[in-house]
Amino acid sequence: MGLKGANVVLAARSLEKLEQICNNIKKSGGSALAVPTDITQENDCKNLINLTIQNFHTIDMLILNAGVSMWAPFEEIEDISFFNDIMNVNYMGSVYCVHAALPELKKSKGKIVSITTAQAIIGFAHHAGYSASKHALHGFLETLDMELEGAISFMNAYLGWIKGTSLRQNAYGADGEKIGQAGHSHDHNTIELNPCTDKIIQAIQSGKKTVFIPGKLRFISILNMLMKKWLHKKILNTVRAHDS
Repeated sequence: MGLKGANVVLAARSLEKLEQICNNIKKSGGSALAVPTDITQENDCKNLINLTIQNFHTIDMLILNAGVSMWAPFEEIEDISFFNDIMNVNYMGSVYCVHAALPELKKSKGKIVSITTAQAIIGFAHHAGYSASKHALHGFLETLDMELEGAISFMNAYLGWIKGTSLRQNAYGADGEKIGQAGHSHDHNTIELNPCTDKIIQAIQSGKKTVFIPGKLRFISILNMLMKKWLHKKILNTVRAHDS
């Protein structure tokens, strides 16, 4: 399944930002539609799919990219209500979109692409709610892959820390507020945004089921089985280094 010549439907809460991206796509000769969407609202997700079908008559690919993070040791959090917000965006938002799009994806023998993280397969210090939400999404999509028996295809893009996004600034802190600061921007382990998206597109085009960015993340599951204590200490030290 190629991506060149695709009709792009963009969904987010901010119409202004969506229209800016749509205009850039159209100026470069592409086709795009902006649909203001709060994915925590099921009716918004249904509307997104309905408008896509009305405009383009089919859905070939659903990319699950929305996400909100956190950065706080669990025992320092006084009010854990923001865990509901994390779960609603990272998990239920995807469930709503998949549920609405699934009949159309089956018609087109389409693909679901989950832009996820290694924290979907291993816990991560200071990210308890975020990691839990990604575990939930991982289990949900793996179950669908099993149940649908090839009627549609799935791909998981497991990402490390990516430069050029606002994920860290918008992450919840221990006080339940957005921390509002960029972290690890100069860390040698971070990946530039454009090379990251290029690798994701290449993986989609080649029909891969998984892609790890950076590639060393592919060893996480093996290390967690064979060297769990060492790996957990490594993760904890890395998080503490960024805290300082």
